Amino acid sequence: MPRINRAIELLSQDQPIYYNSTHDLSFESGKAAANTWADFINIDMEHHPFDVAGLSKFMEGLVAGGPTKSGHRTPAVIAVVPITARDASAMMANIWMMTQVLTCGVHGILMTHANDPAAVRIFVEACRYPFNRLGVGAGLNEGLRGSAGQAHAAEIWGVSVPEYLMKAEPWPLNPEGELLLGLKIENRFALQQAEVTTKIPGIAFAEWGPGDMGMSLGFPDAHDPPYPAEMTAARNRVFAATQAAGIAFLESMTTETVKQKIDEGVRISSAGRGGAEIAEIGRRHTNRTMPW
Repeated sequence: MPRINRAIELLSQDQPIYYNSTHDLSFESGKAAANTWADFINIDMEHHPFDVAGLSKFMEGLVAGGPTKSGHRTPAVIAVVPITARDASAMMANIWMMTQVLTCGVHGILMTHANDPAAVRIFVEACRYPFNRLGVGAGLNEGLRGSAGQAHAAEIWGVSVPEYLMKAEPWPLNPEGELLLGLKIENRFALQQAEVTTKIPGIAFAEWGPGDMGMSLGFPDAHDPPYPAEMTAARNRVFAATQAAGIAFLESMTTETVKQKIDEGVRISSAGRGGAEIAEIGRRHTNRTMPW
């Protein structure tokens, strides 16, 4: 296949992507998910256990159950880690979380509560090896990821260790990279930094996290539309920041709104009820040719 990461392959063609979420981590659940309708699988370890052993088995199950209908070895997998990007010192103390999930062979990480640009930079650096120099000195320090886990990750990806070491890079910072790094700009403090954090090299997408954003703005149960004016303004600011930065915007869609949101510029549809049907409508709307 042209790429390991199907989600990146599609985004690079300006095709929207659609995901499904799970926290059921085992070899058998991975094998069953290998032919999911989704372009990537979101592994929620923010609100569910940080189960690295289970994640490793899940990735092995995906390989055993593959390839996908599109011919990729596995669907892309993006993990949500429990550390937040509220503070740089806390992020530095917890870069081991990125190391652990990347060693399992995932294809990306979604970082929550992106309040602090310095913490976001450390997040990106934690996902990179120090010998990869794109962006170093131009917004990033050298990578913090250490050697030892690359053999297992390479086996999951189906590449040699040298290939993995070169491809385990954030896209679009590295056009040949296969890692998709994203941010949740989901509270009023993160919102004030949206124009900065979305432009940090290595970030590929962002979302506004309506549930948490609503709580931060004083609306404890406003996850779903219609939204108060303050939340709509927050959503629009994050969306505008992603557009200015040239990265993808993630937002929930429905069967009624999918076409309108795609035409507006939303490029990642969050999971929810009717996800497969939403994806079907969206893929036909954009004349997608990659099998699903």
